[in-house]
Amino acid sequence: MALLYDRYDDNEEQEGSEKRNLRAGVRVNSRVKVAVERKEEGRAARAEGHTMDISAHGCLAVVPEEFEVGEKLVVTNLGNRKECEAVLVWRGHQGTSGWELGLQLREPEPDFWELEF
Repeated sequence: MALLYDRYDDNEEQEGSEKRNLRAGVRVNSRVKVAVERKEEGRAARAEGHTMDISAHGCLAVVPEEFEVGEKLVVTNLGNRKECEAVLVWRGHQGTSGWELGLQLREPEPDFWELEF
């Protein structure tokens, strides 16, 4: 299991004409089966996939459903069935397994991933 260290700040930092996000905490390369769900009435969608890395406050996941940046979603850890509200903060490219999604968890339980960070 590899550890990745980042800084995190909910605000974006402006450098010239470029913006960059700062992250805080430790990210761990870990493949966890997850479900990502939009529960908005009339637009409900659910997709199952896996994480590529996780942190205490979010994850990079790959799922076969396209969600929009800024959407409020629910992430379920399929290993322990725990759910957490999340916001899609980044969407990468679509690969053979689906879309890369950067998800920020909103008030996750300390044991959501069953790891200590």
